[in-house]
Amino acid sequence: MMVLYGDSSDQRSLSLDDTSSTEESPDQTRLSLETTNDAVPYIGQRFPTHDAAYEFYAEFARGCGFSIRRHRTEGKDGVGKGLTRRYFVCHRAGNTPVKAANDNKPQRNRKSSRCGCQAYMRISKTTDLGVPEWRVTGFMNHHNHELLEPNQVRFLPAYRSISNSDKSRILMFAKTGISVQQMMRLMELEKGVEPGFLPFTEKDVRNLLQSFRKVDPEDESIDLLRMCRSIKEKDPNFKYDFSLDSNNRLENIAWSYASSIQSYDVFGDAVVFDTTHRLTAFDMPLGIWVGVNNYGMPCFFGCVLLREETLRSYSWSLKAFLAFMNGKAPQTVLTDQNMCLKEAINLEMPSTKHALCIWLIVSKFPSWFNAVLGVRYNDWKAEFHRLYNLESVEDFELGWRDMVNSFGLHTNRHIASLFALRSLWALPYLRSHVFAGMTTAGHSKSINAFIQRFLSAQTRLAHFVEQVAVTVDFKDQAGEQQTMQQNLQNICLKTGAPMEAHAATVLTPFAFSKLQEQLVLAAHYASFQTEDGFLVRHHTKLEGGRKVYWVPREGIISCSCHQFEFSGILCRHALRVLSTGNCFQIPDRYLPHRWRRISTPSTKSLQNTHNDHTERVQLLQSMVSTLVTESAKSRERLEIATENVSILLSRIREQPICSQGVRELSSNQRNI
Repeated sequence: MMVLYGDSSDQRSLSLDDTSSTEESPDQTRLSLETTNDAVPYIGQRFPTHDAAYEFYAEFARGCGFSIRRHRTEGKDGVGKGLTRRYFVCHRAGNTPVKAANDNKPQRNRKSSRCGCQAYMRISKTTDLGVPEWRVTGFMNHHNHELLEPNQVRFLPAYRSISNSDKSRILMFAKTGISVQQMMRLMELEKGVEPGFLPFTEKDVRNLLQSFRKVDPEDESIDLLRMCRSIKEKDPNFKYDFSLDSNNRLENIAWSYASSIQSYDVFGDAVVFDTTHRLTAFDMPLGIWVGVNNYGMPCFFGCVLLREETLRSYSWSLKAFLAFMNGKAPQTVLTDQNMCLKEAINLEMPSTKHALCIWLIVSKFPSWFNAVLGVRYNDWKAEFHRLYNLESVEDFELGWRDMVNSFGLHTNRHIASLFALRSLWALPYLRSHVFAGMTTAGHSKSINAFIQRFLSAQTRLAHFVEQVAVTVDFKDQAGEQQTMQQNLQNICLKTGAPMEAHAATVLTPFAFSKLQEQLVLAAHYASFQTEDGFLVRHHTKLEGGRKVYWVPREGIISCSCHQFEFSGILCRHALRVLSTGNCFQIPDRYLPHRWRRISTPSTKSLQNTHNDHTERVQLLQSMVSTLVTESAKSRERLEIATENVSILLSRIREQPICSQGVRELSSNQRNI
C-alpha cells in the first residue's frame, strides 16, 4: 500500500534519521485539498492540537494494520516560536543502534521490530487570524514490511491498555492468589468477550503486578509490620512474631490465624513445612506449614518469611511456630532435602519424626538420571517406586543393592546420597509413624496447588499477609462446599458388615472410602490363630502373611504392616481378624478424631472435657451425621427430613434458655 503526499522538500527528508528542517509549500497544500478523504490523512488537513492529529493518525494506522509513535519535534514550547513541527512514524521506523559490548554486564539478546520503515505523517503549526492550528504537511504510507490483520493488530503495544477500573480488579484478584491466566478468563467472562479479545495481554498484567513490587524493601518491611499489628487489633487471636537484625531492620517474620491454630489442634499430627519457594520480587525465602484435614483437603497452619536460609533462621521459625501452637510439636514433619532445616528440627523438635517429601525428591529425577540412564530411565524409575513401597527394611536394602548392580549406578553420587538418607524418605523406615496419607501423589499435588494460589500473583510485600488470609479463607469456603458435597453423597455399603455400617456414620466420606477399600479386600484374606496372635495372609498364598495382635477385652489390635500407625486407617489384616472374632463395631480408638465427621472445635471439646453437656453435644452430632447420610439416599427421604427438622427447630426455639445453659454454652465457646 503506497500513498505519497508532500512538497518537494519531502523527497530529501524521507530518511527519518535526518534531523534537517524543511519548508512547506502553500501552493501545493491548497492543491491537495481538491481530493480529500476524511479516513486517510491528506496534505492541508487541519487539527486544533497536535494530540488530535496523533489520535487521528493512530486510528488510521490501526485500520491499516500498524501502529505509530512520536518521532521528532522541531521548536520548543516557550522558546522562540514554540513547537512548530512534529513527525509521527510507523512503529517499525528507524533501526535499533548497536550497543557497545560490556563484559561486566550481560546483554539481553532481544530481536528488534524496527526495520527502517519510511511511513510517516508530518504536521506543522500555523496561525490564521490569530488562531493556532496544526496542518498535515507531509504524509507517506509506504511500508517495507507486512501489515497485520485486524485480529492481530490489537496485540501491538500501542493498542493495549489497562483501564483504572481493570487495574483495581486485577489487584483484587491478585490478593485472592489466583493465577494471571485465571484472571484473564474471569475478566473475559465479566466483559462478555471472546477469549483473547481483552484490550491487554497476560504479559501486560504481569508487568502491572511487577510494577507494584518495585518499592523500597525497608518501607515494605515497616508496612508489613503495620499490617500485622492492624490485623492483631481486629482479631486478638491472630498471632505473629518477628526478629530484627543488628541494624534494627526486619529479619524474619512469622504469623498464623485463629482458624489455623484450631485446625492444628486436631490435624497437626502430620505437617508439611515447605521451604522450596521464594517471594521473587523481594528475594525472600518463604516457609509454609500445611496439613490435611478430616476430609482429605489441605489446611493452612502458618507462614514465615526469612532473610536467610541458615540454621539460625530456621531455628527461629520453628520456635515461633511452636509458640503459636501452644508448644505442641507435630508427630511428623515433611520437608525438602535441606541440611540446615534438618539440624534445626533435631534441635527444636527432638520428639518429632523428620522425613523428606518424596514428591520433591522424585521431581529431581529427570535432571539427575535421564542422561545417565538413557532409554533405561523409565525401567529404573519403576524399580525405584517398587522399592519405595516395600514394607520390610531388609527387602528394601537387598533390593537397592540389586538395583544399583543392575543399572550400574555404583559411582553415582545421587544414588549414594539417596541411600544415605533412606531412613528419611523410604516407606519401610517410616510406616510406624503417622503421615495421614500425605506421602501419596494425590495429596502432594493438592498441597502444591494450594501453596501456588498465593504465590501466583504476588503484589506488595505489605499485602502478602492479607493475601494469604484471603487465599486461606477462599480455600476454607471451597472446602466447606466440598465437605457439604461429600456429606450429601449417597454412601453405598459394599460388604453389608455391621462394622462398615457403623464406620459410615462416624467417619467422613473421604476417610470412610479409605476404610471401605480395606474392608472389601479383607474378604480375600484368611486368618489363622497362633500362640501370640493371628497370622493373616491372602487366600492364594501358602506362605508369608502379616502378624496381627488382638486383645478383645482391652479393644487393642495391631498389625505388622503398621498401616493404622501410618495413615490412621485400619488395614485389611486387622479388619479380617475383627470380622473373624464376630466384632460388630470397630473399636473407638481405631476411628480417630482426625478422620471423624465432627468439626474441629467440637473435637477439641470432646478431647478436653467429659461433662454431661459435651456428651449430649457429641450424641446430637452423631445423630445429625446419621440423619444427613440416610436422608441423602433419596429425594423422598430428604423431603421428609427437611419437613420434620424444620418443625423440630421451631419447637426448640420456643423453649426458654436457662442461665445454667447460657453459662455452659459460654464456657464451651471460650474453649473453642
